[in-house]
Amino acid sequence: MIDKKPRASALLLLLLLCGCNDMGTQPKQQTYSPRAGPAATPADTVEYASRPEEAPSGTPALLLRGQDRYRIYCTPCHSELGDGHGMIVQRGFPPPPSFHTDRLRAVSPQHLYDVITGGFGVMYPFADRIESRDRWAIAAYIRALQRSQDASLADLPAGARAALQ
Repeated sequence: MIDKKPRASALLLLLLLCGCNDMGTQPKQQTYSPRAGPAATPADTVEYASRPEEAPSGTPALLLRGQDRYRIYCTPCHSELGDGHGMIVQRGFPPPPSFHTDRLRAVSPQHLYDVITGGFGVMYPFADRIESRDRWAIAAYIRALQRSQDASLADLPAGARAALQ
């Protein structure tokens, strides 16, 4: 008696291979064709590595929005102070660098925006989780957070300084 399993398997494999299409026969526009010209760019697309939105001007509303978004997305790792000792770190996750190091105080807000967008080290990208305007707000808030942790009495206006003394 002949075993029918190998034949059935071979027949099934042959049918599957015959059903494959190399996609070369499907209708599509090539990158450039003499009849149609260059391929049209779909609406609402952004070229890779471009910066679609410029940094907004700093306003109290922007900082409040940044603080709100920072608390939601950043404090689990970076903490409320930005020192890198958030709750996730206390549970064993590798600590991120403190925002209060000289190196991170020297970076531009664009760099902060880019790291939030694309991730860095073990930090994953937030581009699909946080809108562009909110990433700028978080970058502005990080700047304010850095200044708040390194401020001296001399940095305050005279009226505010007198109120504290």
